[in-house]
This record gives sequence, C-alpha cells and structure tokens, in this order.
Amino acid sequence: MTFNRLRNQIVNIDGQNRDCNFWSSVKNFNSILKFDKNTLKKVLQFSYDMTFGNVGIHRDHRSGGTHRRKNGELFINTFQGKLAEFGLYQYFKNNGLNTQEPDLSKWGRGKWDTIDLIVNGKKLNVKSTKSKGNLLLLETKDWDDNGRYIPNISVDGGEYDYFILTRVDPDGESIIKKNRLYYSNTVNGGIDTLMNYLLNNEWKFDIVGYVTTDDLVKVINENIIIKQGSYLNRYTKMDAENYYIQSGDMGDVSLLMSQLKF
Repeated sequence: MTFNRLRNQIVNIDGQNRDCNFWSSVKNFNSILKFDKNTLKKVLQFSYDMTFGNVGIHRDHRSGGTHRRKNGELFINTFQGKLAEFGLYQYFKNNGLNTQEPDLSKWGRGKWDTIDLIVNGKKLNVKSTKSKGNLLLLETKDWDDNGRYIPNISVDGGEYDYFILTRVDPDGESIIKKNRLYYSNTVNGGIDTLMNYLLNNEWKFDIVGYVTTDDLVKVINENIIIKQGSYLNRYTKMDAENYYIQSGDMGDVSLLMSQLKF
C-alpha cells in the first residue's frame, strides 16, 4: 500500500507565515447507519461521567502535547470516540460478525480499556474524526518502531491487528462550542443540558477504511509525520507530533470484513 504525504506549503495569514499541510488523498463522508436514541443516551451518560460527572477520569492532554483540555473538550472527544466504537460494533453485528459491545467501564486516572474491539481474535484500534475529517492520526510518542502502543506493552503487548478510521456526523465539537461549553469544566443543568443540545440531532456514522500494523510500521519507517506546531489546512494547529494516514490511502471496509470472517 502506498501512503501519500500531505501537501506542505508556507501560507501567509494575517501577515504571518504558517507551515501548513493540506490533504492530497481523501474520501467523502458516506453514512452507512444512524444511531438509535438508546445508544446515544448510553454513550452520553458514559462521556458525562468520565468528564463533568467526575465518576471516571480521562487524561487532559495528548502524548507529547502541551494543551490541557477542559471538561467540555474532553466530553465531546469521549462522546465521539465511544460513539464510533458503537457504530463499528453495530455495523459488524448487522453483517454477521459477532463481537462484544464496547466497554463502558469508568476508569480512574492512569487506567483505560486497552482494546477497542475484538473480532474473531483480531484486535481493533478504532479512531474517529468529524464528517469532514480525512486523517488517521497517531501520536508519535505512543508507538514504537514495531507499531506497538507503548503504554500497553506491559499490559497486553500493545499490539493491534487493524486500525480503523471512522467518522461521525454532525460535528459535536461545533455544537458544544456554540453553547459555550467547550472551554468549561462545569455545565449548568448537568447531563440534562447536554442531552438537550446533542440528542435533538440525527447522528450518522461512516467507516473511512482500515490499515494493518504492517502498514503502520511502514509509515513509521518512512517518517510520515505532521509536526507539532504546524497547521492542518490553515487553522488547525497540531498540539503534538503525529504519524498520519490519509483517508484516500486506506483499505475499503469490504476487504476488512472478508479478513475478519476468518
């Protein structure tokens, strides 16, 4: 598999030069299922408990990053990520593949579930982005040269078989920002407020594609990275250095399905 690099360009914005990176290989959003209210409520409750509710704790920074995320940002990141796991779980179930429902255990600081999904003994790492997103991003400080997730090596070896990129629509981040909660550690009205903002939308799901651990090792060996401090497109500043794979370079989910059945 060939992995195209982002198109790098220095762009002058408001009198200052920016190191910008632009997509060069993309796929359009293609909804394959809609989430039911029960799933949305379960995921929202979990995300609230892990952030605003202080039942569990998600780390407030990315590996190698400096930005400390508030509860609002952590909440919507958690909501989108866990919703993506449920979307993939439902897609597999609809297509005759058996797997356990995503984990909703509420972990404390320094602990987290090590694997997103397991199908026929294959370990899946599930990543999510917005409907207009086109990058699988993996913080460079989290992965060794063999494509192993460093924080989990001592727990389960840190090895995955497949990395799957998914997309969720609408853009929950924009909804939370619009209601001035993104940079907040508290929410007036608690979980009922968040339900009112988020559950009055029709939530859709797309599977962009997948890559294998061997593909990730190739990306690592070829040093295909987006640097900390550079910009994705013109305005998204990278808080941490990441390996990346563009959506247009990923294998189709239909091929993944045939591999997971054996």
